[in-house]
Amino acid sequence: MTDALLLIEQHLPECSKAHRKISTYLTEHYASAVGMTAAKLAQTIGTSESTVVRFAAKLGYSGYPELQAALRESVRDSLTSVQRMELSQTEDSRSAFARSMRTDIENIKRTMADMDTGVLDRVAARMAGARRIYIVATRSASSLAMFLNFYLEQLFDDVRLVQTSSGNEILDQLFSVGEEDVVVGISFPRYSRRTVDAMDFSKKKKAFVCAITDSEHSPLADLADEVVFAHNENESFVDSLVAPMAVLNALIASVLATNPEEYARRLSLLEEVWSKYNVYSRNR
Repeated sequence: MTDALLLIEQHLPECSKAHRKISTYLTEHYASAVGMTAAKLAQTIGTSESTVVRFAAKLGYSGYPELQAALRESVRDSLTSVQRMELSQTEDSRSAFARSMRTDIENIKRTMADMDTGVLDRVAARMAGARRIYIVATRSASSLAMFLNFYLEQLFDDVRLVQTSSGNEILDQLFSVGEEDVVVGISFPRYSRRTVDAMDFSKKKKAFVCAITDSEHSPLADLADEVVFAHNENESFVDSLVAPMAVLNALIASVLATNPEEYARRLSLLEEVWSKYNVYSRNR
């Protein structure tokens, strides 16, 4: 998708006076503008709704909603937590619930539609043959890393969760990474500088690097040998991690498919240990 803010700036010199007002407001107040309807935007800057609609058409969009969606995509990585929270505010908790659920459902649908399952198979194959697997993530994405680490540890002998707030400590943990290893970096807007640095370091050490992120515009994508995309669009300050979690489930399933007999054997041995030491509660 073309960067909406860049497109607006490019058209600014040729804009009419009315369209110039819209352009200026969108570029200077994009954080609040992304949540406005065409009518609200028109009222705010003192023009007509039809002028706003024509402005969107002038930029090549089918209508204002498409421009609004493109603008939201352009600024996702720039919005602060407070700005994202303000966009999600509603007086009706029921509508907030419905909107949140619809957003997660849409993210899963878009992820399914865009997914190249061959990427999952290739990443799974590299994991199956790796000397060691590193999983790197910080902030909200650390929950995804912990989930992936929990299951991969049951399938492989050496899986390492690289997770710390200090950039130097992350690089310390990756010091021994090499070309026989797989490094999985997970990050979504706003992208973690720590994760980007870790992937850059691993790439230079000739490890196989896999990114799990939202877009080809992600700074992780350029550093990765393979990129697994998952949509996580959300107007709330809470990150939508439902589709990324579903992608991790699919990746683990792809790993199991590389050698089902061996993984069944390992899991059977683990089940014996769990049973002996009463790891799980028994209903009967």
